[in-house]
Amino acid sequence: MSNRYITSHFPLISILLFSLAFAIFVQGFILGELVDLGIYSGMREFISESGIKLTLLFLLLLFFFMVFSALKLIADTTIELSMLFFSKDEEGNELNKVRMGTWIYLAASVLAILLAQYLLVIIALFVIASLSYFVFLVYKVSSTFSLAGLVGFIVFQVVFWSAFLLAIVLALVKLYNSFMASLPI
Repeated sequence: MSNRYITSHFPLISILLFSLAFAIFVQGFILGELVDLGIYSGMREFISESGIKLTLLFLLLLFFFMVFSALKLIADTTIELSMLFFSKDEEGNELNKVRMGTWIYLAASVLAILLAQYLLVIIALFVIASLSYFVFLVYKVSSTFSLAGLVGFIVFQVVFWSAFLLAIVLALVKLYNSFMASLPI
């Protein structure tokens, strides 16, 4: 029998690697914009080039780490809440079967690091890993659901994440519109 805690650190490693992949891409973008705007040379008078790059990478890594950690917390909460509503498993034993699904995120995060210069590839890897994990989750815990419970579980997840993404998009559009309206003509 294998130790079930062997894979317990995979979510942390996956979050760190995805955060690093996004941070590397955004760092390159920001540095390019700073050079184009002529600000970068002025910054180098106060801080060394490697100091600017490392500080920027650290801050971006910290930002993306917080975002992905929050997403994991929200995902775990919604999964457990939907299990509460729709599953026959009252002990929570079925969630232990899902631990091996962390390999999906780990593999995707390693690929994301290797392809960190392509933003769309990183996003696609994250989305594919999330959808693959969801299919794996449904497959592993489906034995504890009735047909109606399984449909309820899936609908709950889809509705929650759709509403969550829609709220984010609407907030960004509203912020963008207010920014554009404030600019002088």
